[in-house]
Amino acid sequence: MAKRVEGSAGTPATVALVRAGIPFTPHAYPHEASSTSFGLEAAEKLDVAAGRVFKTLLTDVDGRLVVGVVPVTGQLDLKALATAVGAKRAVMADPSLAERKTGYVVGGISPIGQKSRLTTVVDESALTFDTVFVSGGRRGFDIELTPADLARAASAVFAAIARP
Repeated sequence: MAKRVEGSAGTPATVALVRAGIPFTPHAYPHEASSTSFGLEAAEKLDVAAGRVFKTLLTDVDGRLVVGVVPVTGQLDLKALATAVGAKRAVMADPSLAERKTGYVVGGISPIGQKSRLTTVVDESALTFDTVFVSGGRRGFDIELTPADLARAASAVFAAIARP
């Protein structure tokens, strides 16, 4: 059964998960305002292996926005992402556009509950874990769920899109 986020109205991500009946575990942690390595900060503060924590990145793939979800320990392979969605070229999207289209702020962009439904690809390394962590929709808040539930919640596909 899905969990409610105690002491908060939740975020669009948690609201979407509860509405869909997808189980998840919320994890809040104290975000350091000076931190710019949001995913690594989450791994450290939550005391989990960094490879289980995934970051959400927005890209422009042949003129359309596509979401790539990769481990915080690696980088998004833009060519692999473009190939995964049947396109030729991908570049990182402008951060202000990413914020407008998702409804989240950079460092708190969740692949779940975005304002606009975007094509989403999760790195296949997620499938090696029972559960993974992604942003819950704000800095200092991650959600833990199974890779299959992440894919279902984000309407995502899996592909090899990360590089070390």
